[in-house]
Amino acid sequence: MAHELQLIKQSSGILIPATQETSDILQSKIKLGAVLVAEFRQVRNPAFHRRFFALLNLGFEYWEPTGGAISANERKLVNGYAKFLAAYGGNESALLDAAEQYLEQIANRRLTNGISLCKSFDAYRAWVTVEAGHYDAIQLPDGTLRKHPRSIAFSSMDEVEFQQLYKSALDVLWRWILSRTFRTQREAENAAAQLMSFAG
Repeated sequence: MAHELQLIKQSSGILIPATQETSDILQSKIKLGAVLVAEFRQVRNPAFHRRFFALLNLGFEYWEPTGGAISANERKLVNGYAKFLAAYGGNESALLDAAEQYLEQIANRRLTNGISLCKSFDAYRAWVTVEAGHYDAIQLPDGTLRKHPRSIAFSSMDEVEFQQLYKSALDVLWRWILSRTFRTQREAENAAAQLMSFAG
């Protein structure tokens, strides 16, 4: 039976249990003198993991969803079509006004049907992770590609990879959210650290 053990390397090359759970497993399930075969990996720094989530929380606190029930892509498509029609002899300002009224009608219908904007930390975290480049591209049955965020669990990535993700996520949050409030990335990181210290 496989067990996951957390061990600390001592100066003499001896490995000792890092947790009470590991100690209990070694004492109760492994016989004295038994030979164990293991695949070792060094775990990430948990303090840095907390720092990453403090940064995510900071960005989440300062982010407010905008745009209403009509997406930017939908607005661009409808306005683009109005301009296309205007190029063939219509009054551009009249067509753009009509397009805006149409979009407003659709938005009101969507709101009446229960579509509203909400803040979701899970969706936000997935977006940051994907924008930071830490994703897998998945093809769906209809042929579309979807970017699916990779796991950031301790067992999924090492410290170096996690530090790269942190830096990329900081850049994403700076570009889209934090630069509106803070003068520098360092100032934003300091604010995240303060949030982390308040959280305990």
